[in-house]
Amino acid sequence: MMKRVYSTISQLKPNVCIVGSGPAGFYCAQQILKLLPQSTVDIYEKLPVPFGLVRYGVAPDHPEVKNVINTFTKTGDNPRVNFYGNICLGQDISLGDLTNAYHAVVLTYGADNDKKLNIPGEDGKNIISARSFVGWYNGLPEDASLDLSLDCEEATILGQGNVAMDVARILLSPVDQLKSTDITEHSLEKLSTSRIKSVNLVGRRGALQVAFTIKEFREMTKLPHVQTVFRNEQLCGVHEASATLARPRKRLTELILKTSNPDESKSNCSKYFRPIFLRSPTEFKLNDNGAITGINFAVNRLEGPLDNQQALVTEDTELIPSGIAFRSIGYQSRCVDSDIPFNEKSCTVIPKEGEF
Repeated sequence: MMKRVYSTISQLKPNVCIVGSGPAGFYCAQQILKLLPQSTVDIYEKLPVPFGLVRYGVAPDHPEVKNVINTFTKTGDNPRVNFYGNICLGQDISLGDLTNAYHAVVLTYGADNDKKLNIPGEDGKNIISARSFVGWYNGLPEDASLDLSLDCEEATILGQGNVAMDVARILLSPVDQLKSTDITEHSLEKLSTSRIKSVNLVGRRGALQVAFTIKEFREMTKLPHVQTVFRNEQLCGVHEASATLARPRKRLTELILKTSNPDESKSNCSKYFRPIFLRSPTEFKLNDNGAITGINFAVNRLEGPLDNQQALVTEDTELIPSGIAFRSIGYQSRCVDSDIPFNEKSCTVIPKEGEF
């Protein structure tokens, strides 16, 4: 998002400010440098170091995804680019300060608040946001002291996207396998004491609507000593419907169906990954100490055309025991400066042709 305070670019040497040094910020900087050869770019970041989610959001066992840091580093090394870390918009500097000092200001600070379920018991102990857990094992400073206990046998992840898959994979991966990654030492030490044997991955819609991709799911099926277990009644009609799907979705669905068949080679597994469909959480059950013991779910049914099915709550319910829960239902942005036009309901900046 940009505010223009000049009439023509050709008559000036634009000095542009970018707030946020994640992928969006660096890709934006690359285009500005390319399209405006006379421009200079200053990048402001609230953290001490750049690269945002590439540094702190990518699972440690996916190092290939972080290779883009090399490209971003070249951009940062450009003499027309300056990086300023430990500067927080709305606290250390205001939007007014920036718009007065620069020809244009671009906001790329992303969404760092968690979406909440707003159901009873959500503030109980050992109910963790996936964002915080990912930051914890990746070394994000604000999550270094995350309070969680892995002294339980069953974990539940609410959400069925790739972040939820990352959380499940880290919880179920052998510690010796994680030692070869760049996971933080404090996380590795904690995970080495984990008693978790079963991870539920719960979504409100069906197998045809999961948000995770085939790469992440295939990795789960190949984890040593981990058996993927589906509820076969939740896969009724999926095979017939898969014939009409686009190729990427069809391949994923075929792998789900193949995995749902018993694998004799994994008959001696000690851990279990359990995708569960058609469930919406309604309440976290807590013990006398305020810690989670389980989650109440409403049973859903799907309605509508195959390409736009909606989950409708029924009167049926299910209680799933769980000693820890991870909320992985997405992120939302926040208004960091009073001068930013912000829709508090949708948690988005109000755009006006790219300007405000």
